[in-house]
Amino acid sequence: MKIVIVGAGAVGTHLSKLLSREHQNCVLIDDDEERLAGVSEYDVMTYNASPTSITALKESGTDKADLFIGVTTEETTNIAACVMAHAMGAKKTVARIDNYEYLKPQNQEFFRRLGIDSMVYPEVLAAIDITNGLKMSWVRQRWDVHNGALVLLGIKLREGAEILNQPLKDLCGPDDPYHVVAIKRGEETIIPGGMDTLQLNDLGYFMTTREYIPYIRKIVGKEHYADVKNVIIMGGGKTSVRAALTIPDYMNVKIIEKDADRCEKLNQLLTESDAMVIHGDGRDLGLLEEEGIKNTQAFVALTGNAETNILACLTAKKLGVRKTVAMVENLDYVSMAESLDIGTIINKKTVAASHIYQMLLDADVSNLRSLMLVDSEVAEFVAAEGSRVTKRQVKDLGLPFGTTIGGLVRNGEGMLVNGSSQIQAGDSVMVFCHEQKLNNIEKFFKKSTFF
Repeated sequence: MKIVIVGAGAVGTHLSKLLSREHQNCVLIDDDEERLAGVSEYDVMTYNASPTSITALKESGTDKADLFIGVTTEETTNIAACVMAHAMGAKKTVARIDNYEYLKPQNQEFFRRLGIDSMVYPEVLAAIDITNGLKMSWVRQRWDVHNGALVLLGIKLREGAEILNQPLKDLCGPDDPYHVVAIKRGEETIIPGGMDTLQLNDLGYFMTTREYIPYIRKIVGKEHYADVKNVIIMGGGKTSVRAALTIPDYMNVKIIEKDADRCEKLNQLLTESDAMVIHGDGRDLGLLEEEGIKNTQAFVALTGNAETNILACLTAKKLGVRKTVAMVENLDYVSMAESLDIGTIINKKTVAASHIYQMLLDADVSNLRSLMLVDSEVAEFVAAEGSRVTKRQVKDLGLPFGTTIGGLVRNGEGMLVNGSSQIQAGDSVMVFCHEQKLNNIEKFFKKSTFF
C-alpha cells in the first residue's frame, strides 16, 4: 500500500512508527528538518518540503497513493493538502481538523465533494475515552465493542483483589465469564498462559460481557469505589469542552480555568451543558477545597502541560479522589506517569493515530485501539466468508505468537472465545496484538480459497 503523510508532528510520527512495523510504502513530508530527523529510526521515506508544495506532492508519488493523510498542526493546511492530493489522483484522503462543525452529518457530503473522505478531530476521540473512563471509577481503561456487547477493561490490581497469585487456568477457564488477555507488570507486557498469575500492582486487561461487569468488579476488589457523580476538570481547552458536552447528565461537572477570557468563551461554548466554569488555578489547594474536592469522585487534568497534569492528579489523589485522569501529550512522560500510579493516561495524538491506522488494513476492521501502556493494539476484525479463521477451531488456527483472541460478537450477542471455539463468517472478533504486525493477523480474516 502506498501512503503519503504530511506533518511530522506527534500524530504523523506515531503513524510512521506503526507503519514501519508493517513495512508499508510510506512517505512523510514536513517543512521542518528537525521533526523529520525524529523519524529516522523508522522504515519510512522523508521529504523536506511544504505540505502544500505541488512539486513535493508529485515527487512523493501522491498520484499513486492509496491513502493520503494530512496531520499537520494547521487545519487549513491539512484540508488544502488533501484537496490537492485528491485532484492528483490519491484514492483516499484523511484530514486532521480542529473545527467540530466540520464533523456534523450535514457537512460530510460537502467535504467529500472537495475530495476529503474522512476527518479526524483528536479532541473528540480523547473526550470519548475520558467519558467512558468516568462511567466506571474503578477502571483505568475501557473499550466497548458493539455498544457494550463485549467490554475490555484495564484494571489496576490492589491488595483487595481475590484473584491474585492464582494460575489463570484455575480462574478463567472455558466456562468462566471473563478472560485475562494481557498483563502489564512494570515495564513488561505479558500475553498470559494458563500457568501465569495476576500479581499485586499488575495492570490486567479483562475481556468480558456487559452483564458480568459487576462480577469483575467484585473479584478485583473494587466494590468500595464510589461511582462518579462529581467531576472537576482542570483546564478549559478543546478537549475539556468536548468532554463536558459528552459526560452523562447525572454527573456534575466543574471546569477550573485560570484565564479569565477563556472562562467567558467556555460559558458560550457550553450552553448545552450544565457544567460550571470557575476562574482560578486548579493547583490551588484552597480553591479545590472550596469547590468540594473532598466530595469529588473524579479529577481530570487537561491542561497543555504534562507535568502540571501529573502533579495535579497526584495532589487530587492525596486529597482522597479515587479516579484521576491526566492528559500527557509528551510520550516520553507516559512511562513516568504510569510509574507514579496517577490513574488513567490520555494522549489524544496516539488515539488519533490509531483511528487513522485502522483505515490502512485490508480486512474488514471496524474498530482499532492502541493500548499505549502495553505498546499493543486491540483490533475488531470481521470474519469474511471462507476466511481461515472460519475453517478450524481457534486452538488449531496457528495464530502468530503475541496474539490472542478475547471474544466475538455474533448477531449482536457478545461471547468469550476459548481454544474450542469455532468462529463463523460475519462474526466480529476482538484480537489483541502485542509486538505483532496487524497485517499478519488480518490475513486470517480475509476471504481465502485454501487453508
